[in-house]
Amino acid sequence: MLYLDNAATTPVRPEVLEAMWPYLTSTFGNPSSHHTVGEAAAGALRDARRRVATVLGVRPGDVVFTSGGTEADNLAVKGITLAALDRGRHVVTSPIEHEAVAESVAYLTRFHGVEATVLPVDGTGLVDPAELAAALRPDTVLVSVMAANNEIGTVQDLSALGAVIRAAGVPFHTDAVQAAGWLPLGLDRLGVDALSLAGHKLGAPKGVGLLAVRGSLPLEPLLHGGGQERGRRSGTEQVAAAVGLATALELAERDRVEAVDRVSGLRDAFIARVLNEVPRARLTGHPERRLPGIASFVFPGTSGEAVLLELERRGVISSSGSACAAGSDEPSPVLLAIGIAPEVAQTAVRFSWTAAVTAAELDRTASAVVASVGAVAGLR
Repeated sequence: MLYLDNAATTPVRPEVLEAMWPYLTSTFGNPSSHHTVGEAAAGALRDARRRVATVLGVRPGDVVFTSGGTEADNLAVKGITLAALDRGRHVVTSPIEHEAVAESVAYLTRFHGVEATVLPVDGTGLVDPAELAAALRPDTVLVSVMAANNEIGTVQDLSALGAVIRAAGVPFHTDAVQAAGWLPLGLDRLGVDALSLAGHKLGAPKGVGLLAVRGSLPLEPLLHGGGQERGRRSGTEQVAAAVGLATALELAERDRVEAVDRVSGLRDAFIARVLNEVPRARLTGHPERRLPGIASFVFPGTSGEAVLLELERRGVISSSGSACAAGSDEPSPVLLAIGIAPEVAQTAVRFSWTAAVTAAELDRTASAVVASVGAVAGLR
């Protein structure tokens, strides 16, 4: 069985499990406890925070550990906006954001009188810096645009967008959950003020993520209680998971350049074969500015769910798009935003892999795609 749904979740890396194990067994203390066992856990948490900060190019105090990417996005969008309500109530985002960002913006509009501008994207999913500049206002308190899309793989030009946003003096948040392991994540290099990550997208366990946010940026906490994470996220920290996330992030960054060079070529060969051998197949997302680990298509004249079942019958696990929208009968908002008709959007299939993918695996997958789409199309 070939598992090609790594944009939904990845297996935990053995090195990560090994790094976590002591903090699940012997060094299991609460890092807020003032005794030997607690202080040992607190030391591990400090070390994990420092290691993450090094990769992201921030101070350790700028790192807030969360329960995952969804909480990190919520904390960024709601926390930054709520802390700035005395200065303005306008936010800017895009129509292809993850639900964690989109629903956080919707919450702010419903309950806090915030006005949201949703920027258009072009047919490849890119935000135009000129459109962004035109949308900014004196009362804009946040812009949130994801680094790389989880469904179509398009990579935004954050540097160009960030230059526009910095000139206006507005905080800039990016959901970089899918970018980890494929793109540089330094906040300065990306030109952002806050960045969200999820551990289970890069070989750490589910249930841990982080928000890196510049210390000078006011942030209203969403969770209240014991004042952990410098008062920005109360709740006993999951030390083992934080250690696992730090380990996974370091490994991903260590291997990133080699992985991108090797996997991008495999991706392009896979895309070319599918487009050449499957009639009417269409690639979604940008043809060049895309993640090395995602290839997504629509197959007009088929049913996406039927193609997925045929692929699984042939030993290939993939998906129709975001795992967070699984079970929905509605076409993907991301595909609609890039101009794909609803009936075509429902034929979407996404393949996503890690840096460990091989040419033989993608060649086998391409053969399965050709056979599966042909089988489904022949039934309609």
